[in-house]
Amino acid sequence: MQFNGTKSYIAPDDLTVAVNAAVALERPLLVKGEPGTGKTELARQISDALGLRMIEWHIKSTTKAQQGLYEYDAVSRLRDSQLGDARVNDVKNYIRKGKLWQAFEAEAKTVLLIDEIDKADIEFPNDLLQELDRMEFHVYETGETIKAHQRPIVIITSNNEKELPDAFLRRCFFHYIRFPDMDTMKQIVEVHHPGLKEQLLSTALTQFYEIRDTPGLKKKPSTSEVLDWLKLLLAEDLSPEDLKRDGVNALPKLHGALLKNEQDVHLFERLAFMARNQR
Repeated sequence: MQFNGTKSYIAPDDLTVAVNAAVALERPLLVKGEPGTGKTELARQISDALGLRMIEWHIKSTTKAQQGLYEYDAVSRLRDSQLGDARVNDVKNYIRKGKLWQAFEAEAKTVLLIDEIDKADIEFPNDLLQELDRMEFHVYETGETIKAHQRPIVIITSNNEKELPDAFLRRCFFHYIRFPDMDTMKQIVEVHHPGLKEQLLSTALTQFYEIRDTPGLKKKPSTSEVLDWLKLLLAEDLSPEDLKRDGVNALPKLHGALLKNEQDVHLFERLAFMARNQR
């Protein structure tokens, strides 16, 4: 069971090595990288490439680890008991299966995505240690133990908003997705915008990387944002000459696709002001 990328997902060699190593070790793959570098999409592409069912668990700041296992709806059971509903005699009617339970009970191997784990409370990863390690958990309300029929391929993403516990990291295979270089980015663009004229592509990407390398930039534009920007350039039928910037206007054309906060817009406006004063 080897992952080598897909036609719609350009996976560098080090990324495919990491995926296949995690699969061979039967360890969760912890993927970090800048937002927009394809961490979440990686899990979907692994699912497509290997022909496996995909189960997605998107983490929020309020998400608890228990929700990934199951939730017991005691309130509904109490209400039904007051109404004389016969369903109250079977507690299983009030057990809501979580994403881990769904992955564990699947007869065939699945891909389980735990997306943006760093959004949750700091104790969240530790609360899942045993379940991800042993691939089983206990349901106290029914007394049963849920064991995985097939160990899922677990992909865990993080945007590095907070440090993850060492005990959790020890159980993962780690990979950091580096931001694509120019050549890799051209391959990615070709997948999404095939046949883009070479001169326009080179001019746009050169400008894009110059923007990313601008000192003082608060949020660097990502891969997904440059793809949106190129889509707009094509829609507006802009030429390489239209993209040229000078000291009078340092802001890129259609900059709203690349610069996502007022501080960065003001930064380029200040650079233009300084350039004008130096003339």
